[in-house]
Amino acid sequence: MSSGPASSRLVVVDYGVNNVGSVINMFRRIGVEADAVRTSERIAEASAIVLPGIGAFDAGIQNLKSRGLFEAIQRRVRDDRVPILGICLGMQLLGSGSEEGKLEGLGLVPAFTRRFAFEGPRARDLKVPHMGWNRTKCLDRELFAELDEEGRFYYVHSYHVVCEDPRDVAASCIYGIPFAAALRRDHVMGTQFHPEKSHRYGLAVLRGFVRAARCSERLADA
Repeated sequence: MSSGPASSRLVVVDYGVNNVGSVINMFRRIGVEADAVRTSERIAEASAIVLPGIGAFDAGIQNLKSRGLFEAIQRRVRDDRVPILGICLGMQLLGSGSEEGKLEGLGLVPAFTRRFAFEGPRARDLKVPHMGWNRTKCLDRELFAELDEEGRFYYVHSYHVVCEDPRDVAASCIYGIPFAAALRRDHVMGTQFHPEKSHRYGLAVLRGFVRAARCSERLADA
């Protein structure tokens, strides 16, 4: 990795419920160095934050808190307005909570996570989790600047984020019901799909995040 100063770094939060290596490798492919970080001190030095995640909501929150990362992320994003990208569970943790657990989320965007629930004649045919590739309507023209109105992304999830303000939905997908495939409120961004598993479409979204975060020049100089 680059030996540049941590203060000009994009960091990928390693809190025990994610595989940060694949995310870091995808950033490297677009020419952006990223560090895996495990301490609040490193969060305090970051110029942009990526929060990947897989697994259960409460486990994710507990792991962030036990490592002293929960409040560190809140301070940097809420008070210092450092850009953040949540991925899969990481996107769900950005909201206020989840039907999957009892703990409060980071509260960085007004949203709540709900389990897929289907009605009608096709309900039995729709398996949970939603897994695999799916066409996705791209709405935020900065985050998805390199893509047309539609992209294809890889999903693995049983729960989906419901934004209180529909204007925060940055991309939408349909699996039995329409759901938020991505969200954005100012500098807070998230994808329910896995950009690190979505090949060229995922690379395009990560480049979009770097641009939207307005940190590409700082990161390139690191």
